[in-house]
Amino acid sequence: MTPFQEQAVALFVRAASALSLPRSVGQVYGLLFATPQPLNLDEIMAMLGSSRGGTFEGLKWLRQTGAIERVFLPGVRKEHFRAELNLRRLANGFLRLRIEPHLENANGHLDALRDAMDREGPDAEFQTTRLGKLETWHRLLNDLLPVIKEVAAE
Repeated sequence: MTPFQEQAVALFVRAASALSLPRSVGQVYGLLFATPQPLNLDEIMAMLGSSRGGTFEGLKWLRQTGAIERVFLPGVRKEHFRAELNLRRLANGFLRLRIEPHLENANGHLDALRDAMDREGPDAEFQTTRLGKLETWHRLLNDLLPVIKEVAAE
């Protein structure tokens, strides 16, 4: 790797860590971001010195979010990839894959928390207040997510 590629990989590894994403996601995206030509799986593994499994998982996650795109090269059978550079598409993919599933699952968790409340004990008022706070946050996030996605799509 060139020094530019090394620094880009390091930058995106730190960004992935801040977002609680696997290291391989940051490594693969950073390398593709800093490389002018599309790369295939074997080239990415060789340049990063990474395992096939980790590299494949990084590519898979990045493809699911739309952070990378497949590039078909005439006469070449292997899939090649390049980084998506549109920040709105990146944000929208991240929201779709990382945030929406948590909001969708939150109703079940809130129901379980509601069922676990001690309605008669000394903490009943406290628990009711905290559950109400979580329900308010959940409603706000559900209302806010479509707005964020709309802004990201423009």
